[in-house]
Amino acid sequence: MSGTVPDAAPVHLALPKGRMEEGVLRLLEDAGIRLTFDRRGYRPTLSLDGFETKLLKPQNIVEMLHAGSRDLGFAGADWVAEKDVELIELVDTALDPVRIVAAADSRFLVDGALPDRPFVVATEYERLTRAWLARRGLTATVVRSYGATEVFPPEDADCIVDNTATGATLRANGLTIVDEVMHSSTRLYACPRSLEQPGKRERIEHFALLVRSVLDARKRVMLELNVSADALERVVDVLPCMREPTIAPLHHEAGYAVKAAVPRADLPELIRALKARGGTDIVVSDIAQIVP
Repeated sequence: MSGTVPDAAPVHLALPKGRMEEGVLRLLEDAGIRLTFDRRGYRPTLSLDGFETKLLKPQNIVEMLHAGSRDLGFAGADWVAEKDVELIELVDTALDPVRIVAAADSRFLVDGALPDRPFVVATEYERLTRAWLARRGLTATVVRSYGATEVFPPEDADCIVDNTATGATLRANGLTIVDEVMHSSTRLYACPRSLEQPGKRERIEHFALLVRSVLDARKRVMLELNVSADALERVVDVLPCMREPTIAPLHHEAGYAVKAAVPRADLPELIRALKARGGTDIVVSDIAQIVP
């Protein structure tokens, strides 16, 4: 796209259609961004001013970001690598984690590995597959698939390169994972040229901040407890808070109320430690957003 785009122009946001859709829409909802869908469901309106939105397949989002017709969008890291385009990764949401793997029928393998002779590999990831073959020193004919890649072996391909979350679909089709090509997840990307426009850059960075605030909040919980004055420092010493805990005196000088946002994963052992150091009346609650 050519010409100078005024700062007042909307940020063109691409949302993923399909497997990633539910997780991304929930993420935006938790960030307080409401979507109102049109009759066809492809052009929702955002409650956030200055944005125009369209739902696209993740592969197309990557292409549109590269072309500059979209400023901002969610897509899988696998398709950014496959398309080999220069985009700016703003946030790794860690949603929809998958591995791109090579898999084959165990009867085709030699001692659990691919044979050292020419074979046929089916995949949607042609560029990634050719790069993987080159790294491994393997010789193969690459056949482009258009979905349902796992059904190609053994009649139409010897091996496949495909994405998998659990490996269940591969196992159900009698395939064994023999190598890993890359890890992928849903990420927020920006077109580099869009970030050169001050007006758009400010809105893009604010959008990324809202997304991060939800992801950070999902990793933490708000923990509140009461503690006597003589046990206060023992309790504070084991609190893994973001900066310093909030401490307020209780009525009638009955001790202190302590409040801190702590890592969710630490809760089981943290509660044990707090109880052992004199903490009482422990309350744990979810956090909607954390904005630094």
